[in-house]
Amino acid sequence: MKTKKIIMIIAIILVIVLIGLVGFTIYQKATFKEQNPIATMEIEGLGTMKIELYPDQAPNTVANFIRLANRGFYDGLTFHRIVKDFMAQGGSPDGTGSGVPTLSAIEDGGSTTEKYAIKGEFVQNGFTQNTLRHEKGVISMARSDYSQMGLYEEGYNSAGSQFFIMTSDDGANLNGSYAAFGKVIEGMDVLDKLNQTEVTTSTDESGSPNAEASTPVNPPVIKSVKVDTFGVDYGVPETVKPFDYQSYMQQLYSSLGAQY
Repeated sequence: MKTKKIIMIIAIILVIVLIGLVGFTIYQKATFKEQNPIATMEIEGLGTMKIELYPDQAPNTVANFIRLANRGFYDGLTFHRIVKDFMAQGGSPDGTGSGVPTLSAIEDGGSTTEKYAIKGEFVQNGFTQNTLRHEKGVISMARSDYSQMGLYEEGYNSAGSQFFIMTSDDGANLNGSYAAFGKVIEGMDVLDKLNQTEVTTSTDESGSPNAEASTPVNPPVIKSVKVDTFGVDYGVPETVKPFDYQSYMQQLYSSLGAQY
């Protein structure tokens, strides 16, 4: 009898422990929050910013940025365009704003000549889960705009490696039409320094300053960008063939010339 009681007590204890373990596991799963990737961007002479990336808002855009950053693509590139109290744009491989990355930047053995783009993850492009607003510190993808020619999707799906970081809250006109994908969480003072970079601006036909053509006198250099993914593999981004504007215009002029 005494042995049976001991066995029963041990069995009860084991059941209690098992229930506790199951309950703890359920609690962990219910309360677990996956750590968002954190990008560390060092800018020569200005300092370091930490940028939290949001895969839940723009998963393929985040995967693309991580892939480029951790393969060293951004190291040594510049912020080629800075519009004071609005945004700072960088990531162009040619440093002019017209550069487009090739597949070799994101794929082992990828083509060094074949260029790529990614689809825009924002509302106007039918991607409704991205609700991140363009306010100070938010990082977003730069892209082309062919809307004046009636070519909307061609512009929507033209982002490659270029990004911009908002230096003010005055970005409501960009909400829903550009793929925001992260936000500066440390180093806002560095962003403020970036905003104060000396620039030259051209003028439009009326003689007014053209903020769109705002070029730094000495473009700030991105010394390095590295992303801590906390063990998560975000993989190789899905790509699309970029719109070839020059070829399109040549064909357009040729077809118009053939009519006369």
